[in-house]
Amino acid sequence: MSDGASTRGLDPPEGAAVAAGLVPVRFEPSLAAVSVPPGTTLLDAATTVGVEIDAPCGAQGRCGRCKVKVVGDGVRRRPNVHLPPAAVAEGYVLACETVVQGPVTVEVPPPRERRHRPRGHAVAEPEELPVHCDWRSNPAVRVVDVEVDPPSLADNTNDFDRLRRALARQHGIEDVRAELPLLRRLGKDLRMSSWKVGVALEMRDWVYGTYLPPRLIRIYPSAFGQRSLGLAVDLGTTSVVAYLVDFTTARVIDTASAYNRQVACGEDVISRIVYARREGGLRRLQALAVETVNDLLDELERRNGLELYEIHEVTIAGNTTMIHLLLGLDPRYLREEPYIPTIGQAPKLLAGELGLRVNALARVHAMPSVGSYVGGDITSGVISSGMYATDKLTVFVDIGTNGEMVLGTRDWMVACACSAGPAFEGGGVRCGMRATAGAIEDVWIDSQTLEPSYRTVDDAEPAGVCGSGLIDLVAELFVTGILDKSGRLVRDRSRRVRSGPRGPEYVLAWGSESADGRDIAVDEVDIDNLLRAKAAVYAGIAVLCRSVGVELADVEQFLIGGAFGEYVDIEKAIRIGLLPDLPVERYRFLGNTSALGAYTALLCVNMRQDVLDVAEKMTYLELSADNTFMDEYTSALFLPHTHIERFPSVAAALDGEGAR
Repeated sequence: MSDGASTRGLDPPEGAAVAAGLVPVRFEPSLAAVSVPPGTTLLDAATTVGVEIDAPCGAQGRCGRCKVKVVGDGVRRRPNVHLPPAAVAEGYVLACETVVQGPVTVEVPPPRERRHRPRGHAVAEPEELPVHCDWRSNPAVRVVDVEVDPPSLADNTNDFDRLRRALARQHGIEDVRAELPLLRRLGKDLRMSSWKVGVALEMRDWVYGTYLPPRLIRIYPSAFGQRSLGLAVDLGTTSVVAYLVDFTTARVIDTASAYNRQVACGEDVISRIVYARREGGLRRLQALAVETVNDLLDELERRNGLELYEIHEVTIAGNTTMIHLLLGLDPRYLREEPYIPTIGQAPKLLAGELGLRVNALARVHAMPSVGSYVGGDITSGVISSGMYATDKLTVFVDIGTNGEMVLGTRDWMVACACSAGPAFEGGGVRCGMRATAGAIEDVWIDSQTLEPSYRTVDDAEPAGVCGSGLIDLVAELFVTGILDKSGRLVRDRSRRVRSGPRGPEYVLAWGSESADGRDIAVDEVDIDNLLRAKAAVYAGIAVLCRSVGVELADVEQFLIGGAFGEYVDIEKAIRIGLLPDLPVERYRFLGNTSALGAYTALLCVNMRQDVLDVAEKMTYLELSADNTFMDEYTSALFLPHTHIERFPSVAAALDGEGAR
């Protein structure tokens, strides 16, 4: 954000702004206005006044999604391949690359999909907790009623020690601690409650290998009978999921999800790391992460009639970049060799320090990371999947914007990560979209007529293709001979293959079928994006196995976490070479293992130690330093792979279909 910029409500009169060397910028249709120094980008000007313009590539000019229309000549444009001459003639520019020189009006189109929400997530149950979770015998939070002896001239013990004495005598809870904000109102609270209070206590506060005595979180009149709730959060790169948990029953009362507001600053972690280096970028990314969680809290509050101060503990799982951004830690060194994070285990924080709208004294526990690109979402997944306690040779993989994977057993683990890009979540695809209403998620092509059929999310009119639909489509195109092994469309094979603005494309749905009247087509650029993403994931798995001298065929179980993986067709994922050609029964979909791991750690204090043990046990393999990764990646850029013998089931299917 440029120095000297002023926001709506503080904007000086135009004459004063000009005299100060500032230039007025007006945004339509919001009517927001701001005055900024010459040389400020339109994107920075919009951010200053709170106008949201998506910049999924981190404002690097690579995605073309921050397109706006300018009225007037008060800007300096930069040529960009995402702006064809016709668009330039109409006044369109990229907000991240266009700087202000004089007064200008900017027309901002409404962001597509912003009104949609991610798919619903399965609600966790206590039965899903590990068998040795001790949430009943050793709860993270306890709420008890206490009757405190009033003071007198004969008993002049201070208020805090008086409360501690009552807790020890009536409940066996000793050595209780309290923070200054609670102590400031302790005397008043005790007297207003006539010395009969309810207290919420964090029972086992774990700090760097040491358990601290119980800590007071809240004091209230015992007649109120307040609940004790917890919040488990999966802070994903694309979407954020929150579980509202009742500490008394261990059940999830409700769950909510939303897109991570940071998406407007970059669709993947690399783009956000780049954005964080902009002036004010890190501060904005941190605020957007907190705002996303607070939005979910507001939704949970409305739906369940609760008071947010009843939430006494929070656990958060996220990849290393997301946790750095949430805490306001500079993530730049995650991207620079030798790729070192600032922290692996976050310090113990209070919700009030982060700005989360729960009880200000609620402890926030962030799941520990292993390396720059294997974060707390993966350590959480290893715990919730049960991998940390199995003797079977296991691969755990979380497929999303990044592909993170772990190989091992309860005795040893090795992990790595690769940048898959946004293709699996509908990004980087011309007609791509996330898995919201109208997204084509399943595709079949008749081997005789070569005509497609499809199914959309919520059975709505088709609006685009999401990640699972793209995998299905490419797999079907390949086995029916419409697509060759290098990802090129065969022009004379189907009437649906035609020339498009970026080369050959395949029309999956005609405009007469779609929600907006436009054809939904996938071209070779889109297919290439998917091939590069699937090649990265497969290569990562192959290198991981090779690093410890095991064969892919030796893997006894293949556990797939992440919201995306839940909707992937295993056979079609194998068909395109995304997953190894193993018997289907060895694969298990586990849903959002990151959220489940945060839920487990929220309830089970002993699991917090287990997840730290997992992080310490795991060996992190940096793929960029492994010479074999690029060889594996290059070989995996074909369908299903350069070495077809690795995929015998696909070879058999090709023979059966007579595909080219």
